[in-house]
Amino acid sequence: MNSKINIPIALKNIKNHFSPKIIGEVNDVYIKIVKILGEKVPWHNHQNEHELFYVIEVSLIFEIEGKDSFIMNEGDIFIIEKGVNHRVSSDQECKIMLVENKTTDHTGNVKSDITKNIDNQRQS
Repeated sequence: MNSKINIPIALKNIKNHFSPKIIGEVNDVYIKIVKILGEKVPWHNHQNEHELFYVIEVSLIFEIEGKDSFIMNEGDIFIIEKGVNHRVSSDQECKIMLVENKTTDHTGNVKSDITKNIDNQRQS
């Protein structure tokens, strides 16, 4: 992938919430963008991988099991450590970037109606 990517345009091409799209690869890592609206992301963790969240637009509600939830605002980055149960939601359409190892399952070992395999996450 040797091409320039305009993130706002790439986000406009995402039609469905909770449907991450891979926009790039760096070594063994995928760069993904996704729109979040509502509370469909299930509690899950990634046993072997950390995960980076970057809020592009609006705010994201971040929950970590056993801790108080917190708000991530535009420009905020948070790295969730491997093995930590978490979920995210948003009251308004929130646009985020994820940085995940290629081995990271979208919703960990939890399968739900929003779980997408890697083929479904590739930009079309």
